[in-house]
Amino acid sequence: MLLAELEVYHSRPAQPTRRIALGHLMLPIDPPPGVGGLLLGAVAARFARECDSDDLSSIERLLSEVADGVRIVQPRLRHRYQVDRHGLAMSRHRLCADGDDLNFEFDEKGSAMSQVLGALYAIERLELGLRLEIAAVVRRGLRWRGPIGPALIGYLAGSQHASIAALADPRGWALERLGFTVSDVSPSTREISRRYRQRMRDVHPDHGGDAESASGAIRELAEARRILSSQS
Repeated sequence: MLLAELEVYHSRPAQPTRRIALGHLMLPIDPPPGVGGLLLGAVAARFARECDSDDLSSIERLLSEVADGVRIVQPRLRHRYQVDRHGLAMSRHRLCADGDDLNFEFDEKGSAMSQVLGALYAIERLELGLRLEIAAVVRRGLRWRGPIGPALIGYLAGSQHASIAALADPRGWALERLGFTVSDVSPSTREISRRYRQRMRDVHPDHGGDAESASGAIRELAEARRILSSQS
């Protein structure tokens, strides 16, 4: 199942000019970072490691300008960002779900720099109030040097939960984890706290919970409370 998609148009290898443009974007970010933010961060993580190390500070500076809504004077980092896609090749990057697993699919036709810049300029398509949160995820991606897999997803999300339920629909996951029903669409802060305390008692070893799984369950309950409390 396709969850998020980014199309980056870029110059072909034989062309003397370096140009990039954006194509189709499917970047759900509600609540941030959403699966769209994870995809942008993963594109940065996958391709920034192949960029010249001398360019990384300039990439981070451009990211800050995009997040702050600064007018970006072109060209930047030897690439010109434009609207016209005529004559450009296209790379498509996707985040997909296979059951409860999340998987990235990267297309590598263009240069590493063009892919990173595509992820940065995609942030400009977002509402200004959301850019800083998504830029923070992309910045983490720029600094990642580990494998592209579950550990990266948790790192980008700032969460221990890399499952499809927690990341694709964090609010629904949080409601279910704290024992709310589908009709409990807007529980109060008091009710969230009450359910949290009740479920904590259920999973704690001192009250009969499984000792081996208790620490993971406690982290999940704390994360569920954080998600719901931030939206109540």
